[in-house]
Amino acid sequence: MKYMQKLSAFLLTALLLSALPFAPSHALGSRAFPSPEAAALTETALQTNASADDSLKLYAQSAVLMDADSGRILYEKEGEKILPMASTTKIMTCILALEYGHMEDYAQASSYAASMPKVKLNVTTNEYYKVEDLLYSLMLESHNDSAVVIAEHVAGSVEAFARMMNQKARDIGCFDTYFITPNGLDATATGSDGTVKTHSTTAADLARIMSYCIMDSPKKEDFLEITRTPSYSFESYKEKDGSYTGSGRTFSCNNHNAFLSMMDGALSGKTGFTGTAGYCYVGSLRRDNRTFVVALLACGWPNNKTYKWSDTKQLMNYGLENFEYHTLSEAAFDESRLKPVSVINGQTKGLGDVALAEVKIDKAAENASAADEEEIGILLKKDEQIQVDFQQAEELTAPIAAGTEVGTIKYLIDGDVYKLESIVTTDDIPAIDYQWCLKQILSRYSL
Repeated sequence: MKYMQKLSAFLLTALLLSALPFAPSHALGSRAFPSPEAAALTETALQTNASADDSLKLYAQSAVLMDADSGRILYEKEGEKILPMASTTKIMTCILALEYGHMEDYAQASSYAASMPKVKLNVTTNEYYKVEDLLYSLMLESHNDSAVVIAEHVAGSVEAFARMMNQKARDIGCFDTYFITPNGLDATATGSDGTVKTHSTTAADLARIMSYCIMDSPKKEDFLEITRTPSYSFESYKEKDGSYTGSGRTFSCNNHNAFLSMMDGALSGKTGFTGTAGYCYVGSLRRDNRTFVVALLACGWPNNKTYKWSDTKQLMNYGLENFEYHTLSEAAFDESRLKPVSVINGQTKGLGDVALAEVKIDKAAENASAADEEEIGILLKKDEQIQVDFQQAEELTAPIAAGTEVGTIKYLIDGDVYKLESIVTTDDIPAIDYQWCLKQILSRYSL
């Protein structure tokens, strides 16, 4: 009996010594591969070297041509320069009202709204207007008083609405934009830290906001319907005991976005002008699976009102002539290249086996199925290609939890990350412990 106990102890000690963890120099800890933090997504900052194209002669001080699907900047001229944006502001006012307001609500005009300068609807203090009607006034005629009525109705005050505008800008990825007014009138404000901020944006940010309005917002179809309408008529209302009846005042609005009739596929847009901002414009066009957005800031001053149309057409034609639609499936990663990763100190079914961690692409994290990925598109120049960079760890050290990231697949254009996928383990692999060792001894020697 003592002999068997000694034998068991000897075998257990030998087995434990052979199973002790070690960390060779090529283990995961010393092998570099991009982490999500190191490879921070730059989808909204993608650019090409098209900004170096000297063939475009633009009037605007700042201009951007953007692929609305991907957010990729196809051409820019001082695209990150912070400038006032005048009434192009109203695309943000409109989309927020659509997303957070109720179209059939009756909004009451305040004395502050009635005091707004031209261009204006000439609202009367305490008169009521349907929110939907005000949005047509806002986007077709660019009425400044309508913008304030909308802002006060949706958020309670202009200041509260401006906070909503700034939060939405951050959500979209616009970090060089600051809203103070819902109508785009020139304004400054002093922050809590004492810094003076100006109502301003960049051409890149303005293009991102328009892309959101026509591509990603849950109210994109309503936005397009309003901004594409040639003309619209409505009336104001008076209220008595909770009931609303027509006041007898009627209004007619006509769409002043001349670009809608300038090019086939013209989709939406908004003009703007103040003495400080100059003429501004943001517009979009869609042809053959390609959706372009042009944003122009400081595009001339009186008497150069047509400069914005010249620049818009030039940029849209540049996009149409030089960029083609491609899908991610053209460069889809071959999943057969994924191999199991050896796991140091990992439990196996039997002694002598090598612990291996099976891996997969974490499509759930990307919130997209394989079918969805095939539809992801991007506009590329004729000589551009989507490149795939695949990196995976060679070894891991137990314990390993299912879902542990062990590599990345990056889809790049001109060195910029267009899409990032994670490679993760499929199962848990516990570390070797005394209980596992004892189980192996009993299984092998039947002691």
